[in-house]
Amino acid sequence: MTTPTGFASVKLPAALVQQAREAAGPLRRSVAGQIEYWATLGRVVEHTGLTVQEAQTAIEGYEAAARQGRLKDTLDDIEARFAAAEVSGSLAARVRDVVLDNRSKAAAQKKAA
Repeated sequence: MTTPTGFASVKLPAALVQQAREAAGPLRRSVAGQIEYWATLGRVVEHTGLTVQEAQTAIEGYEAAARQGRLKDTLDDIEARFAAAEVSGSLAARVRDVVLDNRSKAAAQKKAA
């Protein structure tokens, strides 16, 4: 059930909340913001057919960039861009292109080996 503010409470394992707290600190996110970020990543992975390895590589690249201070977007900016790309269909198309490109590269490397 949603409240008039648009928020709902859920119970999460304490270990997950602690992991979110630790991950959120360096990126200046709230714990809720970190969990929302993870949920967004999960939706993208499920809807695009990324493999676990492809998703992990993308996440590691994002986190490395964040640690280096190159990412200046706020969570709201990222979510707005994500929503716009999702509505236009460009997000799914771009992710499909990246996945296909990565799979082609992997197949070429397999053949070369």
